[in-house]
Amino acid sequence: MASGVREADGGEGGVATRWVWTAAWPVTAVFVLSNAATPLYVRWQREIGFSKGTLTVIFACYIVGLLGSLLVSGVVSDRVGRKPVLLPALGLALAACAIFASASSVAALLVARLFSGIAVGAVVSAGMAAVTDVAGPGRRRLAALLASCAMVFGAGLGPLLAGVLGEGVFALEAVLLVAAVLVVVRMPLRGSSGVPTRSVRSVPAPSASAPSASAPSASAPSVPSASARSAPASGAWVRIPAVPRGSGGELLMGIAVFAPGITATSFVLSLGPSLLSGLLDTTSPVVAGAMAFVMFLTATGAQFAVQRLDRRTILLAGAVSTTIGMGALIAAVRASSVPLLVAAALLAGAGQGMGQLGGLSLLNSSVPPGRLAEANAALNVGGYVPAGVLPVTAGYLSDAVGLTAGATVFGAVLMALALVGGLVVLTGPAPGQRKEA
Repeated sequence: MASGVREADGGEGGVATRWVWTAAWPVTAVFVLSNAATPLYVRWQREIGFSKGTLTVIFACYIVGLLGSLLVSGVVSDRVGRKPVLLPALGLALAACAIFASASSVAALLVARLFSGIAVGAVVSAGMAAVTDVAGPGRRRLAALLASCAMVFGAGLGPLLAGVLGEGVFALEAVLLVAAVLVVVRMPLRGSSGVPTRSVRSVPAPSASAPSASAPSASAPSVPSASARSAPASGAWVRIPAVPRGSGGELLMGIAVFAPGITATSFVLSLGPSLLSGLLDTTSPVVAGAMAFVMFLTATGAQFAVQRLDRRTILLAGAVSTTIGMGALIAAVRASSVPLLVAAALLAGAGQGMGQLGGLSLLNSSVPPGRLAEANAALNVGGYVPAGVLPVTAGYLSDAVGLTAGATVFGAVLMALALVGGLVVLTGPAPGQRKEA
């Protein structure tokens, strides 16, 4: 393991840049699994026989597993290390592959989705923090970009592969996960917290001439010391994740934009195939998988396109994209328009991507390594709670009043939330006031 650290110097972090890219692979591999089942739900719905409401409950079981995982994985990762969290999570992901491949009942789908959610909760907290740890303090914006893009690219690649390979996708996914296990085992992390020693030591102490990365201004009272902020938080092992004092504004701005964006893409993933099959009169998993892939490919491209912009601008662009996307969704279901539905999916993907990148970048710039996994967990709890509740509500509403009316109500509610998110960013603390890490 130490040999990886002694490779060619990659800058301040002391680790070759290729390791920063490689460290993001476990995130990609688990997110391939997270959405691989999406194009297959229409087939399972026909073969097993269950309603749209049950379909969204299956999706919500994933959210339950994910949120439960986030309540513990971030804190455990910050205290005992990234690898002790990631390796068991990858084991659960492999078990989910086996269950999906042989699923013949709703109960099997529920268990597989639950295991997938637990694995995803671990990688969005410990896995994304590991990418930042490997990158070091001088490459935190690169780490945020790679971790975020690894998530959305994997989330889009899974449905595409499933659309082409059918249930055979889970055999391929097992290979990807085994490769992720090997990456985690070799990942150049050390120290009791799983953070490279030089990364922790390089956290600057506050001084009279330079404001702390955790404080809104140099004059703010009772600024915690750098060592206090870097140490993993004490207290319960299972709890609602939080950020160090002074970073709450960054967390709120990230959630305000990320939550509507990921809720929009969650709706497309859970009910999009039903909408598309109705509009095109087809149940082809390739069509549904291709739409999900293009949505998340747009999320990936949007992040690379805006990576050099300031964080407030990235977040505002994400809020605008989600707002317009939900307007397009309402128009698509009312006009039975496939082009508008695809446009809605693309805008939703861009909205999630920019909201996620902006939120992760804000946390990477203000939260020290010893608290970063818990901070990542806090951001994702704020995003996945509405992403679980609203699409399920829309699914049952669609069963009661029809898919067109249900999707219209959902789109209107999410438009309002995205607009509020934009206002939160406009009125929040200027990210530029924080010291760039």
